[in-house]
This record gives sequence, C-alpha cells and structure tokens, in this order.
Amino acid sequence: MNYCSVKIKNMSFRNVISICIISLSTSCSEERNRRIEPTTKLSQSDNTSQIEGSQFHGNKHFASEWSITRKLLKGGKQEGVELLILDNGELQISIIPTRGMGIFDVKSKGIRLGWDSPVKEIVHPSYINLESRSGLGWLEGFNEWMVRCGLEFAGHPGTDQFLDNTGSPATLSLTLHGKIQNIPASDYQIIIDPEPPHRIRVRGTVYEKFFYGPKLKLVTEISTLPGSNKFQISDRLTNEGAFAQEFQLIYHGNYGSSILEENAQVFTPANRITPMNDHAAKSIDNWSVFKGPTPGFIEEVYLLEPIADENSSTLALLTNADLSLGTSVRWNLNELPYLTIWKNTAAKEDGYVTGIEPATGYPFNRKIERKYDRVPMIQAGETLSFTLDFGIHTNEESVQTVISEVDELQKTSALNFVRKPPATE
Repeated sequence: MNYCSVKIKNMSFRNVISICIISLSTSCSEERNRRIEPTTKLSQSDNTSQIEGSQFHGNKHFASEWSITRKLLKGGKQEGVELLILDNGELQISIIPTRGMGIFDVKSKGIRLGWDSPVKEIVHPSYINLESRSGLGWLEGFNEWMVRCGLEFAGHPGTDQFLDNTGSPATLSLTLHGKIQNIPASDYQIIIDPEPPHRIRVRGTVYEKFFYGPKLKLVTEISTLPGSNKFQISDRLTNEGAFAQEFQLIYHGNYGSSILEENAQVFTPANRITPMNDHAAKSIDNWSVFKGPTPGFIEEVYLLEPIADENSSTLALLTNADLSLGTSVRWNLNELPYLTIWKNTAAKEDGYVTGIEPATGYPFNRKIERKYDRVPMIQAGETLSFTLDFGIHTNEESVQTVISEVDELQKTSALNFVRKPPATE
C-alpha cells in the first residue's frame, strides 16, 4: 500500500523531538516527497505538538480541516503518558500509545464515547500493580472508552495451569483482563493516504512477550476519514513464537453519559442470552434497558451469541431514552464470535457505565473458558485480523435505521433466554 507517514519511535520524550512528515512512497507527489516541518516542535520545555491538514497541499484536497495533536501529560500518576488527539473535523479521538494504544474517549457535537470513572488520571502503566487486591490491580487505571483485554489471557482473576521453563506443570496467577492495556506501544505511525478520500491512520505496535512464554505482537490501526462521523479499529495479532499459543481478546468498550441514562437501550441481534451469575439472572428480562445512576447497584453481566448476516457481519447499538442519540459498533463473527453486555449503572461517583464487548470469548477465568472451548489458538507465525467499525448517530432517523437493521437480523432467529448461569466448577 502506498502512503505518506509520520513515524515516532517510543524513545525518551524528555529528549528534544522534532516531528516531521516524510514520504515513504515513491508514488506520492513531488510536494509530498519533501520534508514538511510541523507548526510546532516538542522539546523538554514543551508538552504539545501538532500536525495540521493544511500542511498537505494547503488542505485543498480534504473534505474537512483536520489535525493530530500530541501531548505529553504531566503530574501525578499520568506523568509521562503520551496522548494523541486525532481531530478529523467531526470527531476528536484521543489515543493513548502509552496504554496499549487504547482510546480514552471520542467526542462529536455534544456526544462523548467514554465515561466518568472514579480514576480521573490517565494512569501510566508504571503505577499499576496488576497483582494488587487479589489480581484486580488493572482497575487502578480503568477509565478509557476502549480497552483491549488480553492477550495471553483476558478474563477474571484466578489461577490456571501451564508448563514452566523445565517443562513441568505449574500454577499461573491470572490477573483481571490481562496485560496488553498496560504495555506501552513500541512505536507508532501517523499515516495519511495520498489518494482521496485521504484516510487518516494512527498505527501502533504493542508486544506481549515473555521468555518461556507468549511471543505476541499486536499491530493496531485507528483510522477515520476527514469530516466523517465514523471510525475504525483494525488489529493484526501475530504469534512470533515457534509454537502454537492460546490467546484471548476482548474489546471492552465503555459508555456513560451522554448516551447512557435511565431507559437507555441496547439493540443487538442474538440467538441466545445467558446471565453470568445468579445475580444477573434475576434481571435478565430487562437486560437491554438501563437504569439511571443507582447507589449500591451491583454489576449485571449478560453473555450473548450474536446473529450475523450473510457476510458474517453483526452489530450492536446503544441509544439514549428517546432514541435521538446513539452509537453503533459492527464486527465480523468469524473474528469475534461472542458479545458481553456489562451493566454497571452505579452512582455517578462510583462509575456510571455500561460495556459493549465483542470478543473471542466471555470474561470468565481462562480455565473456565477453555472448558467451554472458547480459548482460541494462534499458530506459530500466524497473523489474525480483527476489525470493528464505529458510528455516531445524532438524530432519530439515523438511530431508527440501525434499529431496523437489528430487527431484520433478529427475525432470522428467536432470542432464547437461558436463565441459569453456566457452571464454573
């Protein structure tokens, strides 16, 4: 593929850094083949730099003004966190290379994909102890909109068996939701497609590697078009080891106000829904409708088997109460065959949020997921792809169009309510 790119290695950002646009393609125009200096440079005394669309041919070829702003956060537990804000003229997508290329939030015309976590800072991984609170330390940094859970394991904390460096059976402590979200990207690129419609891409590489353990590489790309209300996450997972490796991957999307509210709803086509535990089973008939902020609310988790169209594509939609606002996610069931709905409509002070989570499995401990044949393998040298497309819907017509899509898919199969949670022993 031909492209022009900005590439920034994950080096010490206390050194002087100059960000420049460099052509990596001989097919780019002569103007693109020269170095174009950005409007600002980042040094020891600065914490912000910016690339603007106007630097490319006077912006005359772009449908909307756009920019990418890089910030280096200071103070508290966010010290040293790098933040990239991709503004396509319609959306502002805040990407965190320091935290596994997660996305802090997405903003557009009064809508925010994200939530108000009790964790207010974007916490640097160096301050996270995944083993704390019996393996719940991951929650010390949990405040992003999109969090990847994985890669070696992704679910609840506990133990599992593995072979140690001597080839002997041993017990492995699994912490909540894995490690990938707390591993900084080793490098990233900012890529502008030279041909219309000039897709803007932020591509990063994150390694989860261990001697006598997994050797996994995640190359993620967050992309959008100038002026669009849609964006995409496209991931490629590679096993760089010499042996097949188990893996797990959950796309833990988290939504609060401004869409989540009393009587907000989620729409998604499914063959089957199962409560994760006895507590969730009590409210399964209202699984798709949300409460307002409720002090003392205990999370309810529902496990869905989605329905797909002839292309294996499925979707989920979250709307506000009057169906005037919504956000959708689309994905391929061949890549991510399962969906978890996490309802945590607690008091605002405690984190009012719901999770819509396409995944390779459900968020049980890995040994439970293996029991149900939901822990996939990736072969030595193999690369697997995962793509999710997101949209923001700002009027009733747009929301209703997506609801109609869900309804058409649901007509192919009745939703079967399984009221007893799966056995976990």
